[in-house]
Amino acid sequence: MKKNIGMVLLFLALLFVFTSEAWSIPAFARKYSISCKVCHNPFPKLKPYGDEFANNGYVIKDKETPRYNIDTGDNMLSLLRELPIAIRFDGYLSFDNAHNKRFDFSAPYIVKLMSGGEIAKHISYYLYFIFTEGGEIAGLEDAFLMFTNLFKTNLGFFVGQFQVADPLFKRELRLTYENYRIYGVKVGQARADLTYDRGVMLTYGLPTGTDLTLEIVNGMGLDPVDDFGTFDNDKYKNFMLRVSQDFSPEFRAGAFGYVGKERQDNINDTLWMAGGDLTWSQPKFQFNAQYLYREDKNPRFLIAEAEKIQTQGGFAELLYFPHGDDSRWYTVALFNWVDSDQPDLKYTSAGLHYGYLLRRNVRATVEATYVFKSDLPKHLRLGLGLITGF
Repeated sequence: MKKNIGMVLLFLALLFVFTSEAWSIPAFARKYSISCKVCHNPFPKLKPYGDEFANNGYVIKDKETPRYNIDTGDNMLSLLRELPIAIRFDGYLSFDNAHNKRFDFSAPYIVKLMSGGEIAKHISYYLYFIFTEGGEIAGLEDAFLMFTNLFKTNLGFFVGQFQVADPLFKRELRLTYENYRIYGVKVGQARADLTYDRGVMLTYGLPTGTDLTLEIVNGMGLDPVDDFGTFDNDKYKNFMLRVSQDFSPEFRAGAFGYVGKERQDNINDTLWMAGGDLTWSQPKFQFNAQYLYREDKNPRFLIAEAEKIQTQGGFAELLYFPHGDDSRWYTVALFNWVDSDQPDLKYTSAGLHYGYLLRRNVRATVEATYVFKSDLPKHLRLGLGLITGF
């Protein structure tokens, strides 16, 4: 009897979904009176048209929305008639046999207030505030201004907070609860990684299908200001250059390099990263892959002999949509791998994810991830949940 009850509970756990942080703004659908399907498949994953919309400052080219701004009689003033706001509400039930081996209800796990849109012609903004994540107020993550069509060219300029890895693969747009592990790796006491940071980003698209991105960031993550009111507590800035090439409508490949330096207690750590990525898309399939190598010269900021730490890793992701853009359900297989001279960073996992659209903006998913290597013994994570944006 107890065994049967356990099997029923396990089955119920498999019907729930892990929460996934996502970047989806129903306010854009309200503005243009269009379906989320135009840009997402499924939400929050962007289709090529959604990428174009985002890169154009959240504006549909050649489609005016005359009631979007208030007519003040001053052509130098642009005021939104209504502030575009959307909410994300995520909740889930999970089971992880590496911890207390109990089912855990977590609803809400994430509640986000999101806003974005065009402030003036070729000037846009995007931000979200996390009211709660894991029961705590997390605050602002993405928060930036975006300038497009600079000098009447394909040059774009971002300033604010953003994810360094956004030009590679956007973590916020993944469909799985399991993250792209390599992007969040922090070595020793160094604070630089490829997640959130503050700085500027320049983008430029060439007619040949080549996209160029240059980022200049603090390399400090989202740490609060110090006693002197500054976010960057050393004199150094970190740089990332990324090149991506469309070889056909179905295949894209890219490469990037990142260099930086951080100073703590008058001791420096110099680091560099390099990697490649690719995307192969078909109407029913998409395959994404990332490889990254990182080398830190003194990430523990030792006074005596510096300790060099090498880290490498990446992920491979296969998505299947049985009816292409019209799919109500989909599946994802995700493999994560991190290897490092720092033992607690080593990580290998493989997972399967199933999702079903109850509505265009309500998604239910099931996810199972087996962790082969981490700082814990081998273990299985199961989850079921609901993700919605409105």
